[in-house]
Amino acid sequence: MSAQQFAIFDTALGHCGIVWTSRGIAGVNLPEGSEEKTRARVKKRFPEAEEAAASPEIQKIIDEVIALVAGEKIDFSHVTLDHAPLPEFSKRVYEIVRTIPIGHTLTYGDIAKKLGDVSLSREVGQAMGRNPTPIIMPCHRVVAASGKTGGFSAPGGVDTKMKLLSIERRHGDHPPTLFDDDEAFRFAAKKG
Repeated sequence: MSAQQFAIFDTALGHCGIVWTSRGIAGVNLPEGSEEKTRARVKKRFPEAEEAAASPEIQKIIDEVIALVAGEKIDFSHVTLDHAPLPEFSKRVYEIVRTIPIGHTLTYGDIAKKLGDVSLSREVGQAMGRNPTPIIMPCHRVVAASGKTGGFSAPGGVDTKMKLLSIERRHGDHPPTLFDDDEAFRFAAKKG
């Protein structure tokens, strides 16, 4: 395994964490309520990781996460991920999810169909719940077929998912929807 390093950085949502290896980004941690709690969560998820100053390449990704959370249109498809320890099924799911354009969503069933078997929807959901690199691998763009938001295992749960979707929908090539209005966002997040 390649040596893991991490950094904590502040965003409009709070302090996030990012973990990297020589192969790419291995983890992203959304805010846990405080810088200390985020650092503790990163260390729990990646016990071998050492805190370090970000290289210029990692700092660019950090700056892009900060910009996205602040409302800018950011495409992370250029970011190399280090998902080496993950099951092959999860890697296949994540490859599909990374192709979902900014401002758009797919359902768990849509992804299962792309994998060749709609009965895999539950397994797709489980892979989303284990996503080690939220935001960069945009699991927030995967929703339930019922029109509901589906789950979101990162800190903040569905509220964070709805915030991310709202930010991205403002930049998509679509007619206005429920996600484009902050008041509607608050309502939907409570219902989701």
